[in-house]
Amino acid sequence: MTLNCGGKIGRLFLMSINIVFMVIGLGLLVVGALMKSNVLGLKDDIKAVLNGIVVNDWKLGNLVGSLTIIFIFIGVFLFLVAFLGFFGAFFQNRCVLVTYAVLVLLLLLMKIAVIILWYIMKNGIENEIKSHLLESLKTKFVDDSTDGGNDISNAWNIMFMSLDCCGVNPVNSTTNDFDQTTWCTTKGDCQETNADIPKTCCIGVTESTYKSAPTKCYYSLQRETYNKKGCYQAIKDLLNDQITDNAPRVLAVAITISLLEVFAIISAFVVGRQSGKNEKLHTSKPI
Repeated sequence: MTLNCGGKIGRLFLMSINIVFMVIGLGLLVVGALMKSNVLGLKDDIKAVLNGIVVNDWKLGNLVGSLTIIFIFIGVFLFLVAFLGFFGAFFQNRCVLVTYAVLVLLLLLMKIAVIILWYIMKNGIENEIKSHLLESLKTKFVDDSTDGGNDISNAWNIMFMSLDCCGVNPVNSTTNDFDQTTWCTTKGDCQETNADIPKTCCIGVTESTYKSAPTKCYYSLQRETYNKKGCYQAIKDLLNDQITDNAPRVLAVAITISLLEVFAIISAFVVGRQSGKNEKLHTSKPI
């Protein structure tokens, strides 16, 4: 089929850009796989704490897990759509190109909606997560051990050691988040004034050594003996390493891809329109 100059440029652009989109799709697939092995390498005990936090009917632990599925799904979808666009441009198939243009338009609108919702809801969700963490610590933390009768309390202690954190907010003095817990108000070393923070908050302890933590850590709170960072910040940092810290770069890439998608939609319609005209001319020629 013969295309005019604009059609040829559009066809070349479509073929080139969809090769790039296929590579990006594979890249998102790899990112999703890495997130699954890294971020979601959290111990089941820590996930138990996170799943105790429900935000808009979503359990936080499951929500974090869903991020990997979303990345993988978007990667596969983008790869398939890009392959469809390349196929349609290469063979100048009008039907395939129109389908491709519609799919890219839907993808573009979904992307814009997700970005807007994320920036609108981000702060509110973070504040809600923090309040749920504080409530969980206050009502569920009953002992500074990993083998007690309360699974959530055990999970908190394991999280303190795994994420090198303590409490929800930073621990800067003997007055801290643990003051309102059952461990401090009803029964436990804190209530008996034998500790101000759990032994599991001490620097360098493990599940096999925390019971012999030094008193200068959990009782005296001497500097450099305990983890000051709150677990809310530790969880944010864990996610930031994979997601939020890269947000400016991700946003820049998203904007660039969105602009390319707009040109891809225009090119698809141009090539598809000219291909359709050529088909009519071809079928109208006398035999």
